[in-house]
Amino acid sequence: MTRLLLVTPTFHGYHRGIARALEGRGYEVITHCYDGFATLGDKLRNKALVELPARLGVDSHRSAEAWATERALAALRESSPDRIIVIKGDTLGLDFWDEVERRELPRILWLYDDLHRHRYTYEFLREVGPVVSYARSEAEGLVERGVNACWVPNGFDPGLVGAPTARRTDEIVFVGSRYPNRVELLQELHAAGLPVRAYGRQWSKHPFDRLRTWEVVRPRLPAERDISLERAYVVQAEAAAAINVHGLQAGLAMRTFEVPGMGGLQLIDRPDVEDFYDPGTEALVFGSAEELVELARRALSDRAWSERIREAGQRRTLAEHTFAHRIERLDTLWD
Repeated sequence: MTRLLLVTPTFHGYHRGIARALEGRGYEVITHCYDGFATLGDKLRNKALVELPARLGVDSHRSAEAWATERALAALRESSPDRIIVIKGDTLGLDFWDEVERRELPRILWLYDDLHRHRYTYEFLREVGPVVSYARSEAEGLVERGVNACWVPNGFDPGLVGAPTARRTDEIVFVGSRYPNRVELLQELHAAGLPVRAYGRQWSKHPFDRLRTWEVVRPRLPAERDISLERAYVVQAEAAAAINVHGLQAGLAMRTFEVPGMGGLQLIDRPDVEDFYDPGTEALVFGSAEELVELARRALSDRAWSERIREAGQRRTLAEHTFAHRIERLDTLWD
């Protein structure tokens, strides 16, 4: 059995679904979360040496890099893998990549976020490839710059889904980070008298969440604290509708596939969702706050219509857009 080391951020636990999909392809998977803070001491260290200096305008990347690199090297040496997939990984220093090269390990670098949010240079990416991007436009741009790159979209983890639920709430929900465009849209819905609820530490009014996000002010919207990915699946499936707002983002977010995958009704701001779903029958696209309000109102009032869209979107997701489908594509890229 081929042993594969998955080096990944902890981000919402997506690595678990990816690992399950890799195991489904016959790999023995060892997962290392390079930014995992397992103990209270690790968390306090990160706050003191990385987050606080960054808030004060001090570049704390060196400290974060040294800590992540040391741990990733230890995981690499202990696991002695046959292959390696690194997700994001721009906190890892050259000592880690030099060790991967020295061992002549087949490797894939998987970027499931925009390139500008990473610290990589094109020169490095040309050397490290193959590189996988979640955005078609960024993959094409990398190829034009001589990088061995391809497009693999984000996906859905059916392993987190429990028994199907027919329960529906009378709320329009959003789960995710708080950006100005998202605040504006949710406030538009709220002002129109629609029942809106946001989930996440940046929306939450809990004192601990204000403290750990280094913020005090919150939007005047109904909000809840962070929830697990598994709980987010349920919340979005049961909601009258789940909003998917991207803003300035090259590719389509994970929730593009999660909301329909779990039987939710997706309201999305990206017309290019048509690459994956049929707008109007498998997902609902809005181009303005007014259109979003109109769709949200119909979602609350027309249960038969929304259920048809939910069912069609879920069928399409399970047939074409799970992590298993994405890993099948990844598995063709090994040098």
